[in-house]
Amino acid sequence: MAPSFDIKKGLEILEQNIKIAPEKPGVYRMIDADEKVLYVGKAKNIKKRIVAYSRINQLPARLQRMVAQIRRMEFIIVESEAKALLLENELIKKLEPKYNIVLKDDKTVPYLKEDFPVLRKYRGAKKNGYKYFGPFASVGAVNNVMDLLQKAFLLRSCSDANFKNRERPCLMYQIKRCCAPCVGKVSKEEYRKLVDEAVNFLEGKNTDIQEKMSEKMQSASDNCDFEAAIVYRDRIRALTNVQQERSVEYGNIKSADVLAIYTEHNHCCIQVFFIRGGQNCGNNAFFPRQTEDAEPAEILGAFMSSFYATHQLPAEIIVSTEPEDKEFLEQALGTKINLYQRGIKAKIASNIEQNAKEALERKVALETSVMNNLKEMQQVFGLEKIPQRIEVYDNSHIQGSYAVGAMIVATPDGFDRKSYRTFNIKNSEITNDDFAMMKEVLTRRFDSMTEANRPDV
Repeated sequence: MAPSFDIKKGLEILEQNIKIAPEKPGVYRMIDADEKVLYVGKAKNIKKRIVAYSRINQLPARLQRMVAQIRRMEFIIVESEAKALLLENELIKKLEPKYNIVLKDDKTVPYLKEDFPVLRKYRGAKKNGYKYFGPFASVGAVNNVMDLLQKAFLLRSCSDANFKNRERPCLMYQIKRCCAPCVGKVSKEEYRKLVDEAVNFLEGKNTDIQEKMSEKMQSASDNCDFEAAIVYRDRIRALTNVQQERSVEYGNIKSADVLAIYTEHNHCCIQVFFIRGGQNCGNNAFFPRQTEDAEPAEILGAFMSSFYATHQLPAEIIVSTEPEDKEFLEQALGTKINLYQRGIKAKIASNIEQNAKEALERKVALETSVMNNLKEMQQVFGLEKIPQRIEVYDNSHIQGSYAVGAMIVATPDGFDRKSYRTFNIKNSEITNDDFAMMKEVLTRRFDSMTEANRPDV
């Protein structure tokens, strides 16, 4: 059924709801004639926000179309701005409203987790009782830090099971990458000091670590304990290498995310740089959907609502453009959002905005290339419309063992890695027969599909 557009009717519905809307923080839903949710929004004062939608001439074309489709509204009152933010994000993910700006490719980012007495890589929801360091933009960045920590602080990397059952030091001890607490080469107190030094380093409190190591190296040398002196020397070198790589411009920033937005022709890119302890922990580029006619401030505000509902907050968020509802976001998130006009932080935000511009240009160029290929495919195969989903299958085995099938997926946006699947071949009698394996894979794939989840190809 085609949507009903009636701007006069939509405004009447708004006026009716303005009379009954609560003047409290909460979440509101706009619903069309088919009971589909058009938009989910949050507000410190719901009534004031609804009044803003009634000023139709001040709205962009996208929201004017939305108002024309409104047939009823629902309100949920919550205790605080923070709860409104979380509820809004939850409802957007669940209901997928047509007019909300959507963070399409939300990424979980890896962290380092202090699981005493070892530092581990971790990705997922935070748990009580642990201390987390991050976020890092990629696993590669985490691996680099872990490599440094092993060299500089001699922390163990083994599993708890191996740690408890070892009878002699492993290779990491032999190459001076671990102090072997598993077999008592250091006491629990001495190892805890190493962990504390690593924590201070990750938190940017490492100003005197090298000085103390130098003193210990000199003391070991004076006592003719040259083996210990060499260990301290190598640890000092590892820390020195990191400090040489550290960017001067980030040196005074202890904990901040820098967000920069660039928009062009209804396309948008938001770059997020993570700075912790004066170091750049990497960056991620995001490309929100459904941003037609939306202003950068609106897009950035919607992005931050979604992003920080599932990501750890820094002490400060630096932005290239002031987001919509800045005061509401600050209260909900409990952190400062700052737009700098001059100084080093303003320069950093400007540089990251340039990164966003270049990332968007690369994405648009790639999408144009992909779209040209899809149009050519449409012509070659005589299709009625451009393919929206392409699935590619292949089989693999090692002389009949470890037989597996794989599916990759491509869309007009490029490869959709979240939709990739693997199939362990269940029938052991066909693992040398590629055609029989392919039949099993395709049968399992399409038997699992229903009309409800069948992709539009």
